[in-house]
Amino acid sequence: MTLTMRLQVLWTGRYRRAISVALLLLLASGSAWAGVAQVRKQVEASMLVTGMVYIAPDGSVQQLDLDQGDKLPPAVRSLIDQSSSAWRFEPHVVDGVAKLAKARMSLRVVAKQLEGGDYSLQLRSAYFGKEALTPEERNAKEGASGVQSQSLKPPMYPEPAAIVGASSQVYVIVKVGRDGSVQDAVVEQVNMLVLAPERMMDQLRDQFSKSALRGAKQWKFAVPTQGDMAKHPFWLVRVPVEYLMKGSKKPTYGEWSVYVPGPKQKAPWAYEEDGMGDPDAMVAGEIYPLGQGMRLLTPLQSG
Repeated sequence: MTLTMRLQVLWTGRYRRAISVALLLLLASGSAWAGVAQVRKQVEASMLVTGMVYIAPDGSVQQLDLDQGDKLPPAVRSLIDQSSSAWRFEPHVVDGVAKLAKARMSLRVVAKQLEGGDYSLQLRSAYFGKEALTPEERNAKEGASGVQSQSLKPPMYPEPAAIVGASSQVYVIVKVGRDGSVQDAVVEQVNMLVLAPERMMDQLRDQFSKSALRGAKQWKFAVPTQGDMAKHPFWLVRVPVEYLMKGSKKPTYGEWSVYVPGPKQKAPWAYEEDGMGDPDAMVAGEIYPLGQGMRLLTPLQSG
């Protein structure tokens, strides 16, 4: 299932200025480099919106609770309200009976600049975690029936990237063996928070990818020992990793993040599974076991 944008909401006025300020800060990072014109065209602004979706037994959305809704721009809230009213999920069935379900939700909202300087808002990707709970609640309830992080030491910051002050967001998918170690890992995407010529951007992405993969090989997970998942030969987990320079100002919730998105690649051993979500809909600092999300049957956006 591909989650695609269908509806565009025009964003103008004071909201446009908020994006413009963030955009200027990123563009300034590449002002000393020659040959960044093509890279500038790839810059986009986005924000992650999180919350909880309550799914009725028939698969419709019974209730949608956005985290810190007062911090979100009204146009973003409006876009999500419009879109979610048409969502239909595969019903959550327990012992042959459809039940009310709740799912932790994260949405990637992207602002695209139009001619004239206005912006269109798009819901580009989403993740809906099945029977979502806080990490503490999940550990208490799931016990040994789900994949959990055990030791996720942050990777080393690549020295060449640190020298030029480069930051990035790296999305890693790992294959966890039955002993909890990482059998294999692939970087699905590297988004850059700095501007440089295309060749240098490729080199920086390569450095961050290699750093993330080296770090991932040392990670350990607690694997399921009971329930259906305990029978699996391996498990797939997504782990977003942020590389930020000391002193960097990270956008707070409800603020726009401006970056240069990198190309996406698939892990050759990753199975196709509805509910996996896209990597850029994941929140850094959490892990996302694949194949456990709620399945959205309708487009992420309609209209």
